[in-house]
Amino acid sequence: MVGVFGRSLSFPNKHPNRPPMSHHIRSISLPCRSHPLVSQIKDEISELKTWSTKPDNRTSSWLCDGLSRLKDVHDSLHEILHLPQTQDSLRNQHEWVETLLEDFLRFVDVFGIFQTSVMTLKEEQFAAKVAIRKKDDAKIASYLKSRKRLAKEMLKLVSAIRCIGQYQVPPPMLASVVDSDLAGVVTDAVRVTMLVTVALFNGISTAFAPRKSSWMGLRLSKKDNRVKFEEGIQEFQQVGVDSLWGFRKKGDEQVKVVLMKMQNLEDCICEIEFASEKVFRSLITTRVSLLNTLTQ
Repeated sequence: MVGVFGRSLSFPNKHPNRPPMSHHIRSISLPCRSHPLVSQIKDEISELKTWSTKPDNRTSSWLCDGLSRLKDVHDSLHEILHLPQTQDSLRNQHEWVETLLEDFLRFVDVFGIFQTSVMTLKEEQFAAKVAIRKKDDAKIASYLKSRKRLAKEMLKLVSAIRCIGQYQVPPPMLASVVDSDLAGVVTDAVRVTMLVTVALFNGISTAFAPRKSSWMGLRLSKKDNRVKFEEGIQEFQQVGVDSLWGFRKKGDEQVKVVLMKMQNLEDCICEIEFASEKVFRSLITTRVSLLNTLTQ
């Protein structure tokens, strides 16, 4: 029996060098996203900028709220500075970081001096209340002179930080989204620190200065933006010079009214001292964290 075999046909390969067909998967690269802490501090900075644009009710509570918000900004910045990607970015920007360290050192210095000045003011405030009860015009006059000195000291502190923030962000920090965001929040943190610091120092200076109103313009950026604080803190202004003269001619009820205002002022001073001390400590922490980016 003869088997039947099917005929096999073969055709020449017209494209012998063509590689086998394959499916190509398109590569999609997404831009690096910033850490959630960066978004958080951006919101905190934005809220603080909004706070600074609403000075209609310039009370000690308003000022303490600004100080509290500023502490939150520096707490967030402290955490950001501990991120590995942050340390990698700043480690290569030695000159810029050194400039930032100088700026934060100035902030720490002026807040440290402010803490000492506030402690002295509290002591003088207590002595003034005793003098008011005794209707001792000579000691009250001494208290008023101390307030003038404090007003001048506050203006000196403002002048001491006038040069802060006068620098350009290094071009390499703008090369990526992450580094650009980092440079932006650090720069903005310095600016809002300036805003709150000027509001604090100039608010007290304006209230205690001989004239009723004053303003201090500060260059906050290369665009020559200026911030004016034309009014002092309300509780400080309520105990004016006119109300502290001639106690020998005032009745007991008038003295009681002045003493109540003095007590209210003392309470406000204590609140400001407490809030500013927290900022002072947070500034130290931020500077240490910034220094660690160069040493670790």
